[in-house]
Amino acid sequence: MKILGIESSCDETAAAVVENGREVLSNVIATSLEEHKLYGGVVPEIASRRHAESISGVVEEALKQAGCTMNDIDAVAVTYAPGLIGSLLVGVSFAKGLSQATNTPLVPVHHLRGHIASNYISCDIEPPFLCLVVSGGHSHIVAVKSYTDFEVIGKTRDDAAGEALDKAGRTMGLEYPGGISIDKLSPSGDENAFSFPHPRIHDAPYDYSFSGLKTAVINIMHNASQKGEDINVADLSASFQKAVVDCLLSNFETAAENFGYNKLVIAGGVSANSKLRNDARKMCDRHGWTLTLPELKYCGDNAAMIASQGYYEFVSGTIANESLNAYATMPLDNIKY
Repeated sequence: MKILGIESSCDETAAAVVENGREVLSNVIATSLEEHKLYGGVVPEIASRRHAESISGVVEEALKQAGCTMNDIDAVAVTYAPGLIGSLLVGVSFAKGLSQATNTPLVPVHHLRGHIASNYISCDIEPPFLCLVVSGGHSHIVAVKSYTDFEVIGKTRDDAAGEALDKAGRTMGLEYPGGISIDKLSPSGDENAFSFPHPRIHDAPYDYSFSGLKTAVINIMHNASQKGEDINVADLSASFQKAVVDCLLSNFETAAENFGYNKLVIAGGVSANSKLRNDARKMCDRHGWTLTLPELKYCGDNAAMIASQGYYEFVSGTIANESLNAYATMPLDNIKY
């Protein structure tokens, strides 16, 4: 069964063809990242315009690379939530038109469910497992009970980990995306040079809060500037990254112990972070747990993960009609379409 996936939730216009939820036949991405670097972050209006310009060609190229026509496609899967609403609408509108024009079933896919599915195309893993989904906009601990049954155990109360990394990087004067720049610079710094808080929410031990960490690094930079002092940015990057990773894994470890999971998975854009990957492996080795990580090329937004999850949604009977809409926000474990 071949699924055409379409992803346009942020600044990547992507299309892919995946067979039986696991085998990637094509995975095409057009990004407007370089344009957004000029502004230090994603500009929604620019992103949606570039999606509109690119989507037809990207889908055509994905079909071509897979050696397919729409006659070979069993369903069209599209990201419909959450994300930048203008960007999502481009993908959803295109997918709806393509579905109706070719009489192909339309499958709505939640973006975070797609990120979790990036592990299905990278590794031989099946639910149930516990997953840490961490990206620029989201930080969740999710019990994946089946391919379509999810329970959110913990999530951020304010900023996401990726957002905090990006904003910290911008404060330090690093190139956007700040999280990637921090990861590249950190190995040359001392991760114990600066002390950062490790926020905890006492009535919700699995939830996160990263706004305090972000504010702390901003204060360090501003205080140094006011005093005319120089900051070792490599040391600050390494120390900040260590604090973020420690917070992420501390709650993840506690949830795995308390809920009895020995199969752990990490997904989302921040799953590409080298310290998170290395420290997660060490944590799992200590406990004798198995750890699954997506290939680096599938950590960021892509359509192969959407096609993969779309396959499992489709075989479970999830099909949308021409009234499908896009949503900027949507709970992972209580979706509507």
